[in-house]
Amino acid sequence: MIQLCIFDLDGTLLNSLQDLANAMNYALMQNGFPPHPAERYRQLVGDGVAVLADRAVGGAENYTPAVKEKLLSEFRTYYAAHCMDNTVPYDGIIPLLHDLKQRGILCAVNSNKPDDFTKKLVTALLPSELFAEIRGKREDCERKPSPMGTNAIMQQLGCTPEHTLYIGDSNVDARTAKNAHLTFCGVRWGFRSPEELLAEGAAHIASTPADILSYLLTL
Repeated sequence: MIQLCIFDLDGTLLNSLQDLANAMNYALMQNGFPPHPAERYRQLVGDGVAVLADRAVGGAENYTPAVKEKLLSEFRTYYAAHCMDNTVPYDGIIPLLHDLKQRGILCAVNSNKPDDFTKKLVTALLPSELFAEIRGKREDCERKPSPMGTNAIMQQLGCTPEHTLYIGDSNVDARTAKNAHLTFCGVRWGFRSPEELLAEGAAHIASTPADILSYLLTL
C-alpha cells in the first residue's frame, strides 16, 4: 500500500515551461546569446538552473565562468519577478491532492528548482497545506537524480521505499526513483514524451492526474 507520493514540480504539478523559457531567453539576450523557442526548453530543463544555462548557451567560446555567473544572476532576478506570469497547475492536480489527503496518503515535492522558488510557487499556486514536505535544490543536498533529497523526505516522514511512489515527467525523475529504489509513475502531460519515460523504466504512464490515484491503489 502506498503511504507517500513524492512529486516533481515543473512539468508534473505545474506547467511552468513558458516562464522558464522567458526568463532564460531574457538572460541569454542580455549576454549576447540567441534565444530559443519555448518548446525547445522541454529538452533543456530538469537538471537545475546552472545546467539549463549551459544547455541553452551551447558551446559558445565566450561563455566564460564570469559570463555564466552574470547570466544566472539575471535569470534569477527576472524569474523571481515573472515566475507566475504564465505558470499554472495542470488540470486535475489540485483535486488529486485533495483525494490523496482524504485517503491519508502523504504528499511531498522534490524539485531541482532552487528551494526558495520551489516553496514560493507551491505556496502561491497549490494548496501547500496538503504537502507534508516541500523540497527544492538546497546547498547541502545533491540535485536529482541523486536520491539524497528523496531519501531525506522518506526519513523525515517515516516512510519506506516499498510504500512510496515517485511521480514525474522526465528522465531525471525516472533515474531519481531508480536510485532511491522507488516505483516510478511517469506523466503524459509533462515536458518529456511517454516513450522516453518508458525507456527509462517507468512502471506506469498516467494519462491524467486521476489516473495516478487509480494506479497507486493497485500497488
